[in-house]
Amino acid sequence: MSFTWTSHRFSGGALALDVANSVVLRFDPQRRIDRFADGEAIDNFAEAANLYGAEKERFGMLGAIGPERQASLIGLREATDRHFRAQVRAEDRPELLADLLEAIAAAVRRPSERGKYIALDVATAHSALSLIANPEPDRLKICPNCEWLFLDRSRNRSRTWCDMAVCGNRTKAKRHYRRNREETQP
Repeated sequence: MSFTWTSHRFSGGALALDVANSVVLRFDPQRRIDRFADGEAIDNFAEAANLYGAEKERFGMLGAIGPERQASLIGLREATDRHFRAQVRAEDRPELLADLLEAIAAAVRRPSERGKYIALDVATAHSALSLIANPEPDRLKICPNCEWLFLDRSRNRSRTWCDMAVCGNRTKAKRHYRRNREETQP
């Protein structure tokens, strides 16, 4: 199946959150889609993050990772999702932080080629570590439409959806449809 990474896929506000959001409909087993199931999609993600990612200036050019590192990136992704999702829900789960720190350590310990690119897994680990080191719990949210994690960078911390153009519009359109339907029914 062909898939194109668009700017909407990078609405998390941090590389680690965008990687965590690479699973669509995470909690719906029948409709769940893992965008990283194909190794080529991971490489395409790195290329797209260079265009659309919120931390592209911080990391510079992200590079592809080899097949031997992809399982580790998936482990880092899952640990990131579990930890920050629990943080948003104010769950006291220190074991999830420990799991995330272990996944971060595994990623940064791997040798990476020096050059103009930083490996996607290493950059993701640094992004996750930055979110841990500089917590802004009131800015970290879960989109009520798609359940993606995102950072609310709005001045008054009132952002509701990961992306107003997609999730916000869908939610408002559903509400409008229901309201109109109720008004037309006798």
